[in-house]
Formats: sequence, structure tokens, C-alpha cells
Amino acid sequence: MSSQYAVEMINIHKTFPGGVYANQGVTLKVKRGEVHGLLGENGAGKTTLMNILYGLLNRDKGEIIINGEHVEFESPTDAISKGIGMVHQHFKLIPPLTVVENVVLGSEPIFGRTFGRGIIGKIMRALMPIDIKMAVEKIIQIAEENGLHIDPYAKVQDLSVGLQQRIEIIKTLYRKADILILDEPTSVLTPQEVDELFETLKEFRKAGKTIILITHKLRETMALCDRITVLRDGKLIGTVERDNTSPEDLAQMMVGRPVVFMVDKGISSPGDVVLKVQDLHVKDYRGLESVKGISFEVKAGEIFGVAGVEGNGQTELVEAITGLRKPTDGVIIIDEVDVTSKSPRFVREVGMSHIPEDRQKMGLILAFTIKENLILGRHYRPPFANGPKNMLLNLDRINEISDDLVSKFSIKTSSSDAFAETLSGGNQQKVVVARELAVAPKLIVAAQPTRGLDVGATEFIRNTLIKMRNAGSAILLVSAELDEVRNLSDRIGVIYDGKIVAIRGPDATPEELGLLMAGHVQGVD
Repeated sequence: MSSQYAVEMINIHKTFPGGVYANQGVTLKVKRGEVHGLLGENGAGKTTLMNILYGLLNRDKGEIIINGEHVEFESPTDAISKGIGMVHQHFKLIPPLTVVENVVLGSEPIFGRTFGRGIIGKIMRALMPIDIKMAVEKIIQIAEENGLHIDPYAKVQDLSVGLQQRIEIIKTLYRKADILILDEPTSVLTPQEVDELFETLKEFRKAGKTIILITHKLRETMALCDRITVLRDGKLIGTVERDNTSPEDLAQMMVGRPVVFMVDKGISSPGDVVLKVQDLHVKDYRGLESVKGISFEVKAGEIFGVAGVEGNGQTELVEAITGLRKPTDGVIIIDEVDVTSKSPRFVREVGMSHIPEDRQKMGLILAFTIKENLILGRHYRPPFANGPKNMLLNLDRINEISDDLVSKFSIKTSSSDAFAETLSGGNQQKVVVARELAVAPKLIVAAQPTRGLDVGATEFIRNTLIKMRNAGSAILLVSAELDEVRNLSDRIGVIYDGKIVAIRGPDATPEELGLLMAGHVQGVD
């Protein structure tokens, strides 16, 4: 037995039905008290490996050793009992319940604490009321300490993707796990909040906690991780010391080829105004105003980026533009057509494509096949429909176009007939992006278009957006990734508390934008 490592996964094999090899002899060793990065393309087997460690999946072969002890996890409860916590890419939350109910689920604090561990004790504890007040106080404390502010009494189903991710982070911290598995934990934070979270994680490390960080952000990996393990196609490529590698080397290990990080977008040549938003007011699910008189324009041939911490009105702004939420006041015009309060189909017919922030809830029908998802929104028109009144599906053309998109966007699947729910999160995102960018839209509303994607896919999608901008499409880019906004945008609008507080060029520093995103607007024009 080893005492040096908190986690040892030796020669792990996992095969899914249909002969898909997710992990092929993977060995991962994480030292106690270190931050260990786990990198790989979408479908490389990272999530599967961590789900095995967390007890969500059973391995076919191999050993798991936690702090020198061989373990067999039948469920996450077993993993949690060994001090393991995991923040999942696709959240394990119950939408109708509140934040506090989700956080304490399975670890409910009760008023009665004197019962024994026997059957009678379990029954009595189950009958006792939950000490919600104490749980709320603890959640507020954790949130304030880690810059993860949230309303404990809000229902999860009413919260944005970013706020749901905050709940998962708080859930893990609430259980005081010694081994933390974090999947993209910083995607909704400002640069200052990212630095604060990093400091918190470093304090966890000093306290002897172990962190496994799954991220596609190589900058964060280089800034935080002590060692990095790279997977490709379910196999271990190698484990390297942070001080002995570089982002370029890591990207090449992940993808198998050199990756260009900075997009050479050139100088834009904006044309006519395609999207005009004028004095827009929108209420959120609570009936509170979340978009407070926003006005801006996006021209053909330019990318207008919206930078801001999630929860400042971005979701409601995008929903109003795309027809998913009716504004209370203001005007939205696309290509000289007033689309204010019009249906999503009407807005799409005008020439708008939409990459939603939540691929599973808004972008896909998981029970449909990949090819069925690839034609959604255009399924009732040629070339996908023909016959009298376009009532018949042209199956041959659907198969042809779907297979072409699967190949072009490198969607990892055995067939376009596979169900969307069988894909990894990143490949699900590729399906959405492929569908929305396959046409030549006049306006692209892209909300978190590269969320959860590996560096290779991110490079491809960013280059595709630039190509469409150069071809004359107007692009509204909403992203929590500040580097992405700065790299792609021709102009950047910073949103805070439902207002565009400033418009800057792409040469604005992360520090300046971060301060604006945090509400420090004094002295700005």
C-alpha cells in the first residue's frame, strides 16, 4: 500500500454497450495535497474515469486505492464516505427543489442529534425536522468565503447554468470533502473571482486536501496544477510536471497535433446594422427586472461580445432576442424586421441562429438521434422536407447532410443514428453548434458556444465564427470566458446588473474588464 498518494487508479478499463472503449488501461496517481489536472479531448474518457472514482460507474477491470486502502464503490455514497466530492459537468440537481434543499440532500441537518446508529435511531432521525436555518447560514458562509453568492431559497429550475454550477461547488464544500473533483469550476467567474477561487483551492491544498481539476482552460491548468495527466481516445498519454511543460505541449498531447490558441481575425469591415436592440427591458422568472434599458447594435461582418458574470441579465437578454422571453418594453429589430415578442420560429425565419447556453435543456432533444437533432428548426423545409406542403422527410438528404456535419465538426460517435444522450457533453455541444452554423444566418446569437469543449474543438468553432463574420454574418457573442470575448470580439459590451455599463475594444485588459464586470463603473464612459 502507498501512503504517498490520495488516489490511485490502476489499469482501469471501461467498455460501454456497443463495444465503445471509454478507458483502456488508464493509470492515474494523485499525490496527497496536490492539485492534479486531468486533460483530454471530448470523449477522451476523463468523465468516465472520474465517474468510476466517484462510484457512479463500475469499472470492468482495475484497482482503486484511496489513501492506501483498496476500495470498492457501489455508489457515490461510498465515495463521499471516503471524503470524495465531485462537481459534475452536467449537474446532479433536482430542479423543483431550492438551493438549500439540493445542497443538504443526503446530509440533512436535523434538530435531534442524540439518537443511536441502529434502526430505531435511523427511523427517529428520518422523522425529525430538518434544521434549514442552520443549513442556510452555513451555505451563506461558504458562498461568501468563496465568492459564490446565491439565493439559498431560489428554486434550481429557475436558475441559469452558471448559478447551478455554483450550487454544485457549494455542495462539495458543504460536505467538507478531502478529495475534490472539479469539472470546469471557474467558467462563470470574473478574473478577480477566479484568482480568489485559486487562492481558496491553494488553501485547501495547504490543509492537506487533494484536488483533481478537469478543465479545458490550459491557462488555469498552468497556473494551478502541480501535475497534469492527459488522456486521448481512452488511453493514458502521459503525466507531466507543470514546471516541465507548456500550454502548447499539453494541447499537442491532447489533440495529437499543434494547436493555434489565438485567432488571427484581422480587421473587421462592418456593414449595415443587422441587430438593433433599443431601450430593452426584460423581467426574469421572479418578475424582477433583469434587463434594464439596454441598447446596442450589431453590424454585418462584426462580432459584438458581451462580457459579464452570469446572472447579470445575459440569459434574459438572449432569450428576449431569440423569442424565448417577451420583453416588457423596448424594441428588437433583426435585418429591418421588428421581432419584438415574436415566436422563436418567426425570429429564426428572419435569419437568426441560436447557440443556447444550456445544450441539454434548450439545444437538444436527448432522446432523439444525432441526425434528428441536426435538422431541428429546419426539418419542415427543403432540403429536409419535400412532397405536398413539405409533409414528407427526405431521409436520404437528411442522412447525407448529417454524416457530413458529423465529419466536419468531428463529432465522436459510431453513427449519426446514435441518440444524443449517448454523447459526451462536449460532443453534444458540437451537435448544437454544427446545426446552427451549417446555414448562412444573417445573425448568430452565440451563448457560451465553446463551453465544455476541448482545445481542438474550441479552435475549430472560434475559427468558424470568424469565417462567418468575415462572410458577412453579424454575431452576438455572450461568453463567461473573458479570453474568448477578448480574442473574438470587435467590440465588447460589459454587462452588470442588467445594464451595458461600458463598451470597449478587444485591446481592453482583463483587469479593466474584470473591474467593470464586478460593478466598478465609476469614472467610465
